[in-house]
Amino acid sequence: MKKLRVIVLLHPDLMPPLDYEPEPEVISEADWITEYDVITTLKKLGHEVLPLGLSEDLSLLRKAIEEFKPNLVFNLLEEFAGNPDYDQHVVSYLELKGIPYTGCNPRGLTLARDKALSKKILKYHRIQVPKFYVFEKNRAVKMKSDYPFPMIVKSLTEEASKGISQASVVNDYEKLKERVQYIHQSLDTDAIAEEYIEGRELYVAILGNKRIKILPIWELSLQDLPDGQHRLATERVKWSKKYREKHKIESQQAVQLTDEEREAVRSCCKRAYKALGLSGYARIDIRFTNGGKVYILEANPNPGIAYGDEFPEAAEAEGLSYDDMIAKIVSLGLSWYQHRG
Repeated sequence: MKKLRVIVLLHPDLMPPLDYEPEPEVISEADWITEYDVITTLKKLGHEVLPLGLSEDLSLLRKAIEEFKPNLVFNLLEEFAGNPDYDQHVVSYLELKGIPYTGCNPRGLTLARDKALSKKILKYHRIQVPKFYVFEKNRAVKMKSDYPFPMIVKSLTEEASKGISQASVVNDYEKLKERVQYIHQSLDTDAIAEEYIEGRELYVAILGNKRIKILPIWELSLQDLPDGQHRLATERVKWSKKYREKHKIESQQAVQLTDEEREAVRSCCKRAYKALGLSGYARIDIRFTNGGKVYILEANPNPGIAYGDEFPEAAEAEGLSYDDMIAKIVSLGLSWYQHRG
């Protein structure tokens, strides 16, 4: 690949140390591990890299574009001005400036961010999703006879299992109302309550724009959770290393799937990726029932890409090293810009 000038766009609080090489144990525990892995890999590939911390002053990006004249922006920003709903606006700005970028396009980010809107689109395309209700902030939770209990209550727009715990699964109206109010107050977002689907937690990583590549199916192993607990990816499951070690929770390549089941999962996720207009790379989270049904839970256009995360692990299982994966993401960013042009 031709050597490029690359701006790595990230949150200022996640700027890794650039003047020395941290110890491996420091890197593995750092909040900026993704940013560090991406920056060091881009440099290793021979690119000229400018890390840019961006919080709420867009003039910093404009100045960097004018002075550095990047061939590409590697976008790791997931919010702007403290609001995760604004991430697509930064990407829209890059499109207006005619700068190629990695990751998803603005429309795909907008559709995937709203869990209710994305489910409506998927349902229109006859892709199976859980039944759901949306509860807006500052609105009373009304009693309805057709709530599909048990239901899981979560933020309509937050990612990374934020606000999800065992208490998120509710079995009656009173608990539903209580949990919705918790989401409203603690996360300051609308809430979505959807039918809780029993089954295996599968992740499908996808690379591509118009032509896409589906990587090997990954699974979050939750069999050793205590009896009586729901098998779901809570905030603690995702982010507490101690909790994961205690209950032997690990992400690994999915096994015990027949060829027909594997193809059903792949086909469903491919259709979802295209229906939501995603590009670059994304991860589709699904529930696979004992009866072989595939339910799309959500699409994540900002999956973790630190070394050792599910996405790079799936890429490696496909034969793509971490360096190859980063190079592919860069290539897809350039080709998306050429396609749009």
